[in-house]
Amino acid sequence: MSHWTPAQALAQLHAEGSEFSALFRHGSLEVEFYKPNKVDRQQPHTRDELYVIATGHGQFIVQGRECRVGPGDVLFVPAGAEHRFYGFSEDFGTWVFFYGPQGGESA
Repeated sequence: MSHWTPAQALAQLHAEGSEFSALFRHGSLEVEFYKPNKVDRQQPHTRDELYVIATGHGQFIVQGRECRVGPGDVLFVPAGAEHRFYGFSEDFGTWVFFYGPQGGESA
């Protein structure tokens, strides 16, 4: 069984000195935890992804569409899409689930 809490993921981030940490892989699924430091510098990814906001709140933009986000919110980002978080609280952190083939799954 694999089990993580936001606190465990944050502890691993701090230990690694990184803004993101890969926690689990199975088949095409990769689970990470991401906590940007003041600015989200992400670039488009090569696979589809889901974000599940774990802590904090902020704003999110993907393909020109914006929304407010908070704990429990789920966001889908297709492979190759420009996206970022902004105006997020200091305690903001999100689970990231990458899956499927390079280039994303077909609609």
